[in-house]
Amino acid sequence: MSQAANTGIQERPTSRAAASRNSLSSRALPRWAPLAFAAAALVVGVGIGAAAGWQSRMQWGLFSALLFVVISYVTTSVVENRRQAKDRLATSIVWVCFLLAVVPLASLVWTTVSRGAKVLDGYFLTHSMAGVLGMAPGGGVYHALIGTLEQVGLATLISAPIGLLTAVYLVEYGKGALAKAVTFFVDVMTGIPSIVAGLFILSIMLMTKLQPSGLMGSLALTILMIPVVVRSTEEMLKLVPNELREASLALGIPKWRTILKVVLPTAIGGITTGVMLAIARIAGETAPIMLLVFGSQLINANPFQGAQSSLPFYIWEQYKIGSEPSYDRAWAAALVLIAFVMILNLVARGIARWKAPQTGR
Repeated sequence: MSQAANTGIQERPTSRAAASRNSLSSRALPRWAPLAFAAAALVVGVGIGAAAGWQSRMQWGLFSALLFVVISYVTTSVVENRRQAKDRLATSIVWVCFLLAVVPLASLVWTTVSRGAKVLDGYFLTHSMAGVLGMAPGGGVYHALIGTLEQVGLATLISAPIGLLTAVYLVEYGKGALAKAVTFFVDVMTGIPSIVAGLFILSIMLMTKLQPSGLMGSLALTILMIPVVVRSTEEMLKLVPNELREASLALGIPKWRTILKVVLPTAIGGITTGVMLAIARIAGETAPIMLLVFGSQLINANPFQGAQSSLPFYIWEQYKIGSEPSYDRAWAAALVLIAFVMILNLVARGIARWKAPQTGR
């Protein structure tokens, strides 16, 4: 009798574990269930929005996204179990947030391409606005493109070495009050508005009686670019394993050569990406150009003398005119600016992949 009781006692936990495993694996939704939930939520959301008289498609989309989350959670709770339902809820929220971030970006790109492609051709890229009335069709963006390339190029030549050396100092050498002060001012400069940087350079121009030029705009852009380069480079250098530094120093190699031959090549991919992000940060600035470069309808290839234009200033200038041809030119210039930033990012990825250290098998 005692053996039977012991057998019964031992069989109960086993049967409960088996039942628990069966409950977790007996019922499961098919892989296409999320797509079905999304389609059902979209149909119901659009139907309710149309019946309620909602004019904005954004309202339809937000309501459909909410229905998608609710349908996914409720159906998974009924068919599977509460544990799987919580996992499905988290996954659905992640997908909804992803779509909320991608849809505005895709809409922006589509609008810019569809409206900017009207006048974007070889003539638009190779001619300026010299002799063209703002209300009339024609003209091009060549003078603004030249100004942007020169101003951003000068700002990069000034800020990239300064930012790189500052980051190397903070990571490899910086200790004590000086390093803390530099870190503090870099953090403060990261949030400086572009108009403040422009006013700072403008005050120097007024005190020294300098004339507007592309160089003055580049100096203001340099102030905006340096903290971004410093912060991104600093984070990339911190990711380099200390074992690489220690191995190099153990071989008797000086520290400066270790930084030059080991640390920087290891982090070159992230450093290049950070510089490209800083260039993208300053390429669309308008306020410093308005204050320091003044804009011009003519082609000025000398950034050290005379007024220049830039793509952001050209976009603002054409949109301010208010005519249909000027709107078309503004959208086309915006498309050129987006393409300019995209090309820079592709070049940065290519350089980072080319210069990245080879990993062993």
